[in-house]
Amino acid sequence: LRSVGYLFRAASLAADIKQARGIEAELISSSGGVFDVVVDGKLVFSKRETGRFPEPGEVPRLIGHLAS
Repeated sequence: LRSVGYLFRAASLAADIKQARGIEAELISSSGGVFDVVVDGKLVFSKRETGRFPEPGEVPRLIGHLAS
């Protein structure tokens, strides 16, 4: 059931990105606890590297930094 929690978090994050940045996110299933956010080939957030899930609003903010 852990994967259900990941899917919920991913779907919620995709909705946040859509609302904040107007970007349609593509969710790709994986295994091993991978939870990465990649924009135009650039890694924006990695659960593996940080050891945690992103905080609310963190990923849209990081995506905004790419445009700056």
